[in-house]
Amino acid sequence: MQLPREVIVGDDVLSRVGETCTRLGFSGCVLIVTDSNVQPIAAVPASESLDSSGFKVQEVLVKASSIPQVREVEREIEKFKPSLVVGVGGGKDIDVAKLSSANKGVPFLSIPTAASHDGIASPVVSMKGYSKPYSFMAQAPIAIVADVSVIVRAPFRLLASGCGDVVGKYTAVRDWRLAHKIKNEYYGDYAADLALMSARLVMRNAHVVRSMSETGIRTVVEALISCGVAMSIAGSSRPCSGAEHLFGHALDVTAPRPALHGEQVGVGTIMCSYLHGANWQLIRDVLRRIGAPTNARELGIENKYVIKALTIAHKIRPDRYTILGEKGLTKQAAERVAQVTGVIE
Repeated sequence: MQLPREVIVGDDVLSRVGETCTRLGFSGCVLIVTDSNVQPIAAVPASESLDSSGFKVQEVLVKASSIPQVREVEREIEKFKPSLVVGVGGGKDIDVAKLSSANKGVPFLSIPTAASHDGIASPVVSMKGYSKPYSFMAQAPIAIVADVSVIVRAPFRLLASGCGDVVGKYTAVRDWRLAHKIKNEYYGDYAADLALMSARLVMRNAHVVRSMSETGIRTVVEALISCGVAMSIAGSSRPCSGAEHLFGHALDVTAPRPALHGEQVGVGTIMCSYLHGANWQLIRDVLRRIGAPTNARELGIENKYVIKALTIAHKIRPDRYTILGEKGLTKQAAERVAQVTGVIE
């Protein structure tokens, strides 16, 4: 199991990055992976903290979560030989930093600037540029520094997306349990319970999250971190990714303009809850209270793409058994599921 040694969540904690890295035993050069949007907001304060603690800081800007960008960062790692790689930003920055550092055998520290997905603490990365979204097992961060005063400045839509990702564990764990029963796949109670606890935490505090208060943001950040830890314990993304995620990835393939990852996962969770015979109305109502999308119209995606995604979702990861089965849903079945749950009209 790879688990973070330190997790720091609070206001103005970027000033503690340098002392944290020193305490963890690092020295010499640190490579920061970030992008131009968040550089002045978070990368600069983190760099200043590292500099004041005696580190030599190098920086590389990335534009996408893709293998070419990973290769570019790997070349920077070979050039500067850092003792630590720090990912500062959103999904693409952290994923690129995570995979490139893992490939080069260098520890990785995560500094998220938005609570939009559980990749901030997981060992899993999602890469684009293939015929379908592709996931890699990389490495878990050795530490996480989540500055609430920075995250609160991100658009609310990103926070709502993070909630959709967390709520998705409601069906992901059910799919994992189903695969255990039908395919004799390994199932771990502890990892499953940790993932479900994170989902229930966000669901129970939906009104607090909607207020964009510090408490609400901390709730989502801590839930996302717990999900990342659950994946580390399980040794895969199983406790946190089931049919609802396959649906979201399928939308990335079919829809001309996909929504955010967590938004799509949230809508997928509504429909997959229905397929599992679970309380899909509860999921829909929680997402509504948070202010996250609950149907195709709110996702900004035409009904036909939702139907198409439902019918091909099982092909995204054929090795991952879910409620969708091995043959998937027919078009008629997909239409019925989407209509009954109000995802399409």
